[in-house]
Amino acid sequence: MATIRNIVLVHGGFVDGSGWQGVYDHLAADGYKVAVVQNPTLSLAGDVAATHQVLDGLDGPAVLVGHSYGGVVITEAGSHPNVAALAYIAAFAPDKGESVDSLIADPPPGAPVPPILPPQNGFLFLDRDKFAASFAADVPEKLAAFMADSQVPWGVEALEGTVSEPAWQSKPSWYLVATDDHMIPPPAQRAMSERAKATVSETPGSHAVYVSRPAVVAAVIAQAAQGANGQA
Repeated sequence: MATIRNIVLVHGGFVDGSGWQGVYDHLAADGYKVAVVQNPTLSLAGDVAATHQVLDGLDGPAVLVGHSYGGVVITEAGSHPNVAALAYIAAFAPDKGESVDSLIADPPPGAPVPPILPPQNGFLFLDRDKFAASFAADVPEKLAAFMADSQVPWGVEALEGTVSEPAWQSKPSWYLVATDDHMIPPPAQRAMSERAKATVSETPGSHAVYVSRPAVVAAVIAQAAQGANGQA
């Protein structure tokens, strides 16, 4: 396998790909060719198609990276032949037949409950007033407010989209646990990463760790690229 220089970044629900800019800057400075998928988050199938479109255009193997719901997207899309490794950043890593909906259906006692408002016309939003505390507690206040006010509607169809063949069963995986996450409880992150037999790192950080700690996130992604090279 060729040396991995391609990185593909997939965002989660309620946000768009611009939140990856800090991670993008670090990876690009290290010589990686980075693509950011603007997945519509209307349905899992649509987001997998958007991710495949980017992967189809690559000139070699890539690390496919997902944050939050983006982890579901990369789990389903990661069987693509151009994907050499997966990197989960405070992300869902579902097994066959699982979805975000099924993974959050039975939260452990005492776990924070994400402030997701009731669906409106098939779309979900986070309570604007609770967005910063739940999603972006370590992001500068002005940026967290902007993220709350620029939320992308998250389709119930995406939330309910189930994985057919988990790519982590056949591709090496890395996982970064955000230990201050109030959207996906850290114990759930650890359980999913262990099940996926991922190489795990942990860092203090909110759910928006990819925004608040881009250097740490970029380092995990670079580890995945180097580790997958070693397994080639």
